[in-house]
Amino acid sequence: MDFSIPPELEQMKEVVRKFVARELAPLEQSVDALDHIEPDKMRELRQKAVKIGIYGYNLPVEIGGGGLSALGDVLISEEMGRTSVALAEAIGRLPQALSFSNADQVEWLVKPVLGAEKATANALTEPNAGSDLGGLQTRAVQDGDGWRINGYKQFICGAEVADYIILLAVTDPSAPLRDKFTTFVVDRHAQGLEMITRFNKMGWRGLPMNAFALDDCRVGPERVLGRVGGGFETIMASVNTMRLSIASRCVGAAEMLLKLARDYALQRSTFGSLLADHQAIQFKLADMDVEVEAARMLVLAGAWKIDNKDRDLRIAASRAKLFATEMANRVADQAMQILGASGYMADLPVERMYRDLRGYRIGEGASEIQRIQIARHVLAPR
Repeated sequence: MDFSIPPELEQMKEVVRKFVARELAPLEQSVDALDHIEPDKMRELRQKAVKIGIYGYNLPVEIGGGGLSALGDVLISEEMGRTSVALAEAIGRLPQALSFSNADQVEWLVKPVLGAEKATANALTEPNAGSDLGGLQTRAVQDGDGWRINGYKQFICGAEVADYIILLAVTDPSAPLRDKFTTFVVDRHAQGLEMITRFNKMGWRGLPMNAFALDDCRVGPERVLGRVGGGFETIMASVNTMRLSIASRCVGAAEMLLKLARDYALQRSTFGSLLADHQAIQFKLADMDVEVEAARMLVLAGAWKIDNKDRDLRIAASRAKLFATEMANRVADQAMQILGASGYMADLPVERMYRDLRGYRIGEGASEIQRIQIARHVLAPR
């Protein structure tokens, strides 16, 4: 495997790092404290990201996206991990499902989204369905040339501030799993779609997470994304790259935590010596460093396999997602231990990062789901 980074990707990575430091980092404390960011402010940040070419970088060139490789995707995602989950939304990793848009949908949906004039939210999770698609209960039935949708979605990030909600519904209950779903684009203010609640969360503050109901919500045929019965392929198209993106965000966050712990250890004195002079602290820092680098290698391996269409790309993404998310939580815990009371206070980002990182072990396939898939791969006949 060749893990060398092309100069143009190094330059883009640096552009994103500067954008995070200049535009996003100054807002982190206030967004976290208020659990809110004004929609106009988010739109302004996104439009700045559009101007410097880091918005919609993961979508195909054919529909106006940046067309970046999986390697480019994870390099940008690593920099996204250096800010809060809510503010990272300004950088513009957009739903891969948009790549299934037809020519008409590109005009009224994709172009406004790529221009940061409109925003989207992905709606998959339900009370009995998430990683288990077989439990999906939301139904769409044909009504003339359109569809009527009934169901309930929960834990949907950004639903209340989205212009369009991309959701999965069952359209053929008797069909095999791969053919029973269809993906729809629904206006947030469509008749029959009602926001039920905004959840209070441990972390990810500033990024609303909602539940909403659909009661005879009618959409026209132009709101089918991809083909009827093709919802499984629409959703699965983004699974591996999204898992790698999360893993890479965790690498970026963990590297930042390691630096914070290192700098503190070189400044803080106890019992007449710097913390960095104590072997107990040195060992913690050494373990953190090794874990960050190991996770980065798994992420790069996963990106290489996706870019080279390796047959084990799905398992490579699961390995990276499992290890990196668990690793980042261990690093956050050790960083807080090294900083002590200073780390526990909200004045430094350690406390926020500690809360934010916990969610990554659940979202986009919990650690247990990754272990199941990896174990099946290990136990499969050779």
